[in-house]
Amino acid sequence: MEAGGEAAAPVEGLRAPAAFVAPLQPETAAAAVLPERLQRREAERQQDVERQRQKKEAQVVKEEQSEFFVAAFVREREAVEALLATAAAAEHLEEAAARLQGLQKLLTESVRFLAPYEVRQGQEAVARLQGALAARRQQLQPKKKFAFRALKKEAAPGSEQRPAEPARPSAAAPAPGYGSAEGEADGPPQCGFSRVEGEELELGPAELLQRDVALSELRGCRVRLRGNANTLRVRDCRGCTVLCGPVSTSVLVDGCSDCLLVLACQQLRTHRTRNSQFYVQVTSRAVIEDCTKVSFAPYSWSYPSIEKDFESSGLDRSRNNWNTVDDFDWLARDKPSPNWNLIPEQERITFWD
Repeated sequence: MEAGGEAAAPVEGLRAPAAFVAPLQPETAAAAVLPERLQRREAERQQDVERQRQKKEAQVVKEEQSEFFVAAFVREREAVEALLATAAAAEHLEEAAARLQGLQKLLTESVRFLAPYEVRQGQEAVARLQGALAARRQQLQPKKKFAFRALKKEAAPGSEQRPAEPARPSAAAPAPGYGSAEGEADGPPQCGFSRVEGEELELGPAELLQRDVALSELRGCRVRLRGNANTLRVRDCRGCTVLCGPVSTSVLVDGCSDCLLVLACQQLRTHRTRNSQFYVQVTSRAVIEDCTKVSFAPYSWSYPSIEKDFESSGLDRSRNNWNTVDDFDWLARDKPSPNWNLIPEQERITFWD
């Protein structure tokens, strides 16, 4: 009886009833999810490693490009300086001018990977060489030979004298008191206007061709420059409109206010200027410094021979960084500069003449 009444001992190797297995199922599901989570984490880690690798490779490429630029820029700059120092006649400066233009192109094409301070140093070096080239050209120009002038005959008694014609603004050197702006050669520029008020001023292709032009101390004037100049300097102008054809190298605007400037160039630098609008075709990034309330829009002026002037200037019409501006007074990368803005499309001027 005792043997028959006792419960049979569980046999080793037999499975437990299903009722005892059911509570273990959630733990089994959790164990199955864990590898999935680890896999996702591992995949994210691998992606992060790949991003870091690509970033490091990009930085290495950027540093290599920067080193190549510095070496090439220094080599070309020294070559231009040597040509300027040894030129014996004005025609010998053509090679220096061509290499200087190549130096400007090298800088323009390298802006995308250069640090802002490298861009600024390059621009200052190019501007300095442009000023030296203009000064050397002036030194090597043949001096005018002395000649006696015929004396004017005195008017006969009782004859009526013709009234003197009103003097027109001169397109030659500005009046005394004109000083050289940054990057500008000492001495008078080759052509331009200075100290004129409320006039319509104009220079044509023959007067502008590859010359250095200066506009200074103008008040309420409208200036049309139809042609291909080498450089343009606009200094201390108030309430003026300047319409300019393609400039082969650089434009400097300094100390201006309440002006409207339509410019096409390789390089645009603007200093100490306020309340002014720029309509630009510029192949490098425009630079502003110590400026307030300046605005930008794409170049929109035209005249009959403008395509020919663009061709002779060497500017690439398909490349225009009109909306890319470096403000050297604004270092925050995560916020836009308050000193400049884009002109809304509906407010842009499209007809000028």
